[in-house]
Amino acid sequence: MSQSVVPSTGEERRQAEAQAAKNAERHEPKELDALHTEHGDTTIADGVVAKIAGIAAREVSGVYAMGNAARRAIGNLAQRLPGSTQPSVSGGVSVEKGERETAIEITVVVDYGVSIVTVSDQIRENVIAAVEYGTGLDVVSVDVSVTDVHLPDEDDDTTSGTSSDSLR
Repeated sequence: MSQSVVPSTGEERRQAEAQAAKNAERHEPKELDALHTEHGDTTIADGVVAKIAGIAAREVSGVYAMGNAARRAIGNLAQRLPGSTQPSVSGGVSVEKGERETAIEITVVVDYGVSIVTVSDQIRENVIAAVEYGTGLDVVSVDVSVTDVHLPDEDDDTTSGTSSDSLR
């Protein structure tokens, strides 16, 4: 016995088409990239991005220290406490991260006599390269804030342990 098919109305066809489109969306593969593969997703904590960015910024010649004066002073005090570890490599770095991209803010003290514009550009280049390579995230911006200039004759005891050389 064959079943007769009753022609559907225009409204029924529209509903069927809408349902078919909705089903197709569910079964469409999501956009895949380095962090989202067909075998699973990789999530990266903000702190990981901050550490990579901090290390990359410290590698730039002309960066004397990371962070503002208050952060460096607290870091110096913390290092003098028994059982303290090496300085935080993510100090002076702030990260806003989405699923596939990140924005980074770097706060530095530069050496006297360097071009702040050149050092800032080199920080951006180094941070973008390191973070994109290390995490697979797209870096949408790297804002550099220069809070001080280190003079050659400044007392090194007040900032010991914060120079970029001592953190490498």
